[in-house]
Amino acid sequence: MFSQNPVFIPGPTNIPDVLRKAVDMPTIDHRSPLFGKILHPALEGVKKILKSERSAIFVFPSTGTGGWETAISNTLSPGDKVLATRNGMFSHKWIDMCKRHGLEVEVVVQEWGEGVSADRYEEILTADKGHSIRAVLATHNETATGVRSDIAAVRRAMDAARHPALLFVDGVSSVGSMDFRMDEWRVDIAVTGSQKGFMLPPGLAIVAFSPRALDAVTTAQLPRTFFDVRDMANGYANNGYPYTPPVGLLNGLKVATEILLDEGIENVFARHRRIAEGVRRAVDAWGLSLCAARTELYSDTVSAIRVPEGFDANRIVAHAAEIYGVAFGTGLGDVAGKVFRIGHLGSLTDVMALSGIATAEMTMLDLGFNVKLGSGVAAAQDHYRRSAAGTQQKAA
Repeated sequence: MFSQNPVFIPGPTNIPDVLRKAVDMPTIDHRSPLFGKILHPALEGVKKILKSERSAIFVFPSTGTGGWETAISNTLSPGDKVLATRNGMFSHKWIDMCKRHGLEVEVVVQEWGEGVSADRYEEILTADKGHSIRAVLATHNETATGVRSDIAAVRRAMDAARHPALLFVDGVSSVGSMDFRMDEWRVDIAVTGSQKGFMLPPGLAIVAFSPRALDAVTTAQLPRTFFDVRDMANGYANNGYPYTPPVGLLNGLKVATEILLDEGIENVFARHRRIAEGVRRAVDAWGLSLCAARTELYSDTVSAIRVPEGFDANRIVAHAAEIYGVAFGTGLGDVAGKVFRIGHLGSLTDVMALSGIATAEMTMLDLGFNVKLGSGVAAAQDHYRRSAAGTQQKAA
């Protein structure tokens, strides 16, 4: 595979040169004041990306999975009950983790392609008169299916039920790419990672705690050591970590937040919407459909594209990699072999997206799909031309 080609997997994403250079730095003394000049701006930058003023940010050497464990181990106790939706591979994995930690999980099972049902959550929470449910889990953007759930609606459901449960949100493939409003939605813990919207290599679990979540830390009884936010907070107070920090990645996170904020976070979201819509128009031109069941569920960071029944979608991914040196995402779990995924997040432009659309089109034609060469590209081009002209007019 040619390393100069952009990747179209939904993470890790393409790394801009400036971030590669930010990560590639000389060794410093991580117990010196110099480290604090990297650490604290990175934490403040993340808060701005999350649209939060009240949260405490914790960054662990890990991935989003470590972020999930940070959320539950710091706030819950053995036998506590949580409410969660299973609608994709990553929501499924978080549920599995909860069970392994000795938590009781009430699972709302949805078709893969559906989002979190706020109405169903409201019914369950309203019926929970004794408030035995301690936390509600929601995956903002299900990376396996390209489905975005409405977190604001989940919060409204919790309010309507007058339920005091904490709200935990997996924003691994949404934060930094799609609008996320931690304070407005009153999210108690938000989880993300370095390798998606922040355009960095894997290696950082980024977790935000609300004041309510921090209060829960004092009574939680699940064991935690490496992911103990109390130890991390104590380290931060002394410009350090409770153990050796990943200095280069943290420097990359500092620079990544600067890049996103310099572009303007609303402009970042608009860019992702524009690129995603071009991909969706290409899919429509090919005569195919998305895994996401309805328009309002469409993700702006990844499109999971259904293939005709009886065809193995993994062949598309393998052929594109072998013949054209381009990476697409495979289907996972219940949709393995049924979809292939085009990731369109992070460091990506309209022009880069067109190269991915063209490669997918060539690949499908090679494999006998009834698609017209250039149809998807033309549909995306038309959208990008029109939206670019609109953007220029607004700027003028």
